[in-house]
Amino acid sequence: MKSNSDYDVLIIGAGPAGTSAAALLAEQGHRVLVLERETFPRYHIGESLLPFTFQPLERLGLINQMRQSAFVKKYSVQFVSPSGRASQPFYFFNRYDRESVAQTWQVLRSEFDQMLLDNARAKGAAVIEEITVKELLKDGGRVTGVRALTRTGETVDYLAPMTLDCTGKEAFASVRNNWRMKDPYLNKVAVWTYYKGALRDEGVDGGATTVAYVPEKGWFWYIPQHNDIISVGVVAEGKYLTRDGVKAPEEIFNREVEQNQWIKQHLAAGKSTGQYHLTSEYSHHSRHCGTEGLLLVGDAFAFLDPVFSSGVMLALKSGVMAADAVHQALVARDFSPGQFAAYATALRQGVENMRKLVYAFYDPKFSFREVTNKYPDATGSITDCLSGDVNKDFSVLWTQISEFVTLPDSLPVGQPLEVPQAVTAVAA
Repeated sequence: MKSNSDYDVLIIGAGPAGTSAAALLAEQGHRVLVLERETFPRYHIGESLLPFTFQPLERLGLINQMRQSAFVKKYSVQFVSPSGRASQPFYFFNRYDRESVAQTWQVLRSEFDQMLLDNARAKGAAVIEEITVKELLKDGGRVTGVRALTRTGETVDYLAPMTLDCTGKEAFASVRNNWRMKDPYLNKVAVWTYYKGALRDEGVDGGATTVAYVPEKGWFWYIPQHNDIISVGVVAEGKYLTRDGVKAPEEIFNREVEQNQWIKQHLAAGKSTGQYHLTSEYSHHSRHCGTEGLLLVGDAFAFLDPVFSSGVMLALKSGVMAADAVHQALVARDFSPGQFAAYATALRQGVENMRKLVYAFYDPKFSFREVTNKYPDATGSITDCLSGDVNKDFSVLWTQISEFVTLPDSLPVGQPLEVPQAVTAVAA
């Protein structure tokens, strides 16, 4: 068995969370190694970016590259009733500076994630693909690295002062430490596919994300991408989608298309690529953001129902936040859990704000229109949260919405685990 201790930071997973953290840490001169199980480019769901991905992409130096890419420009979000009646689009430029967050993108994740990975490499991070991390290495309560299996079957131990778990929904460390907990309510099922040649609106509305309702508080996403492709899927409670014993993803999807006239009309002009995907019970949270020598980032820390497309934004945002926190820890040579308490607090605040709005959305008594009719000033706060500006005080908004529906208390989770008699500092 080989052992390698040439790195300051090990990162498990090369998705947006891992590569954003890797790029910024490598840029600071730290020795970073990214370990990725798959070979890039690879398929991934989650194609719609929120406006407030602009800030992390700017930190990563990728705004010009995004502007020059083929990715479809997204200026708005709209909501559609089952009858096919569409709301007025919520245009980002009506609230934000047109030079920054007033426009974002609909991305093909294989291309977008490759861009992020290439950026991390260009800034100095080492990357190994087709390598599977099998376990965390520990010295007492402190995580000291990982044991991994290469594509040739060789076992290698990689040692470093800090390990970042950026494994996405797999939540490698959270599962193995028994930290992962399901959200008390947000346990939906999603079925999706891709269409070529389906309708898209004209002009500035051509790249809009559409949320189209079906019964039982279910909904379709409709996301225009480049190369004349539409990402389209339905999300609802499993008992609703599998009613009458229907379990095949294609049958579920085609039946639900009939439940929304806008979706039906828009898809009629196109043709499915023929592949249908299904995933279930995907909202989860980690009881801890990490411990001595370990930090959880992105979906490995928390994953929310995708109704407002918050996943990539939270992954990039947390990757940047983690990089800043780990950089400070490396400079101070202090990797104790307390170093990451502020990171955990800020990240949970953002997750909880978005989570409250998701809970409201799924309540049968909730309507954006009713809230904003009574409280016109709520429109701006709702737009901010939907756009990804989640780290701010929304207490007034939650008070207003609570007059219509019951909102959940914040989950008391996420702080780093203090290990008794843990090593709290590493000598320089």
